[in-house]
This record gives sequence, C-alpha cells and structure tokens, in this order.
Amino acid sequence: MAPLVIPDPSLVLLIGGAGSGKTTLARRLFAPDEVVSSDALRAAITGDEADQAASRVAFKILHRTLDRRLAQGKLTVIDATNAFAAHRWPLIRRARAAAVPTVAIVFDLDPRVVQAQNAGRGRIVDAAVVDRHLAAIRATVDRNELVAEGYVSVVVLRSPEEAAALTIVRRPLRIDERPPA
Repeated sequence: MAPLVIPDPSLVLLIGGAGSGKTTLARRLFAPDEVVSSDALRAAITGDEADQAASRVAFKILHRTLDRRLAQGKLTVIDATNAFAAHRWPLIRRARAAAVPTVAIVFDLDPRVVQAQNAGRGRIVDAAVVDRHLAAIRATVDRNELVAEGYVSVVVLRSPEEAAALTIVRRPLRIDERPPA
C-alpha cells in the first residue's frame, strides 16, 4: 500500500465502527496532541469513556477544540466513529470555514472482525450499536458518498492488516488544496 499523503494542516477524520482500530491507528501515525478523541473527552468529563450521557458535552468540547486548532493551522485528527454523514458534516464545515482540506481514513472491515475486536477490548460497545455503525459505513462506501463530501484524499481500509500497513507522508498544504469557504 502506498503512503497516504496528508496536507499539513488538514482535518483527518477517522471513520469506523467501535472496535475497528481507529484509536490504535491514531496512536501509531499521529502525535498525541494532534488527536481529539470523543472517548477521551467523555473520560475527562465523567471518568468513563463509555458514558454516552456525556456525549453532548464531549462533542461541544471536540468542536471548540477543532475550531481552535484549525484557526492555529494545526493538523487535527478526529477519533470518533464518524459513521453518519450528519456527524461528519459539522466537522467538514469547520474545516472549510478555516480553508483547511479534509482527509478520510475509513475502516470498512468485515463485521465479524470488528465485533471480535470489540469483544476483546476493555470497553465493549453493544453489538447492535456496532452493527449500526458498520451498516452506515457500508452504505456510505457503497453509495460513494465520501466523494461528494469533498475530501482531498480517502483511503478505505478493508482489513486489520491494511490498517497496520498504512503509512502517511505529510507535506505542506498547497494553495490549490484549500477548499472554498
């Protein structure tokens, strides 16, 4: 697999069901201060990253953090499921308003693999919730919706091995890559 070229700065959206390997990939490819994680924010608010009651506040903080980082010209990775277009659009709009391109890294793995990975981790997400994430991602990929969302690059990972093999190359943002506001 060729390296994924990422303009710097850019917004990198990780898109995948709970347990698909997003956090593992983020830790491997990006500096800790570049990653904004919905789970980590829930944990900071309540002490429990699984506390969905904290999601509203966590995502308000996530959006404010993203706005600040984009205004400062910093590459930012959003580690959340981002399975639904309605959840991606507020992030994409923020990047466009800051004239920063968006990159998508999609975990389109076999559902059995994701469910097994989810079952083997410390915080298990209900299988029905994971199935909803995976169905939304599958539909998004099948309908080629990510192209319409305006990413400068999209990589779709189909196996844990592809995720483990992914590498990135950063390069300065070119003026022609800035999205229209």
